[in-house]
Amino acid sequence: MASRGRKRKAETALDAAAEKQETAASGRKGTEEASVVIEHCTSRVYGRNAAALSQALRLEAPELPVRVNPTKPRRGSFEVMLLRPDGSSAELWTGIKKGPPRKLKFPEPQEVVEELKKYLS
Repeated sequence: MASRGRKRKAETALDAAAEKQETAASGRKGTEEASVVIEHCTSRVYGRNAAALSQALRLEAPELPVRVNPTKPRRGSFEVMLLRPDGSSAELWTGIKKGPPRKLKFPEPQEVVEELKKYLS
């Protein structure tokens, strides 16, 4: 005879999964203004480049919020995206398929700023 504990655990796991999906969907859908998202691997090298890039973006477009790693980043990733208020997104830079050498994964801040200007005008 099966114990009752398993059934309750399964039900709570399903409830938790449904709640997690709701919060993830509401987080993406709830953007009322455009924002720039930088996703980078948590390595120190990636972090330094992301900090320099976010500073350049904040200086160029102070009205746009810049978010760094709003979700868990993918391994070896370095991407910059513009999230629009209508829910669409535009990729400003991706370094996922670039390299070796590793320095090719990181953009010059001016390159990304120029791309951002194209999408904002």
